[in-house]
Amino acid sequence: MDINLFTLVLLPIGLGLLGFVEPCTIGGHLLFLDTQKSRDRGQKVGAVAVFIIVRAMVAGLFGALIAFLGQKLIAAQTGIWLVFGIIYLLVGIAFVIGRAGAVKRRIDLAPDAWKRAANPVVLGMAFGLNVPACAAPILFGLLGLAATTGTALTGFIMMFLFGLFLSLPLALFAVIPKWAVWLDGFGQRLKNMRWVIGAVFILLGLWSIWFGLYVDPANWAGQG
Repeated sequence: MDINLFTLVLLPIGLGLLGFVEPCTIGGHLLFLDTQKSRDRGQKVGAVAVFIIVRAMVAGLFGALIAFLGQKLIAAQTGIWLVFGIIYLLVGIAFVIGRAGAVKRRIDLAPDAWKRAANPVVLGMAFGLNVPACAAPILFGLLGLAATTGTALTGFIMMFLFGLFLSLPLALFAVIPKWAVWLDGFGQRLKNMRWVIGAVFILLGLWSIWFGLYVDPANWAGQG
C-alpha cells in the first residue's frame, strides 16, 4: 500500500492546526477551558489531556468508517477524486472572495446535555461530534481524502491526527491560562484572513483533480 507521508501524516496535522485557529473553533475551545476553571492546574492539565485523546479517538473512528466505505467503491474512486477536487476549488474560491458563509455549515451530532457537562470524557465526545461551521469545510475535505486513500487503518490514523492537532494546543493554554486572552485576540484577527483557508482548499482541489486524472486508485490502494 503506497500511502505517502504527506497524505497520511503531514496533511492531517496541518489541517488540524488550521482548524484550531479558526475563529469559531477558538470560541468553542475557550468555552471548554472555562468549564474546567474550578480545577487546579494539575487537574486541569489532566482533564485537557483526556479531552484531547477522546476527541481524537472519535475523529479517528469516523475516519476508519469513511475509509472502509470508500474501499467498497474503489472502482469509482477516480470520479470521486475529481468531484472532491472541484468541491475543494469551489470552497477555496468562496473563502477568497468573501462568500465563505455559503459553504460553512455546523455538523452537530452531540446531545445538548453533553455540551453542558464538565466531565472531559463527555466533552471530548461532544466536541468530536460537534464540528463548528468554520471548521466543517476542513473536516469535509480531509474525510474526502480518507474515503479514497488506503484502508480503514490509514483512515483512522489520518482523522486521529487531525482530531489530535485540532485540540493539542489547548494543553499549552491549560498550563498558562492567561494566554487564552491572546488566543481570543488572535482568532479575531484571523477573521480578516479568510484567504489563507481559501488558498489551502484551492491547492488541495488542484492536487485532487490531478490525482483523479493521472493516478490509478487501485495501484494507490495497493490493489493493482
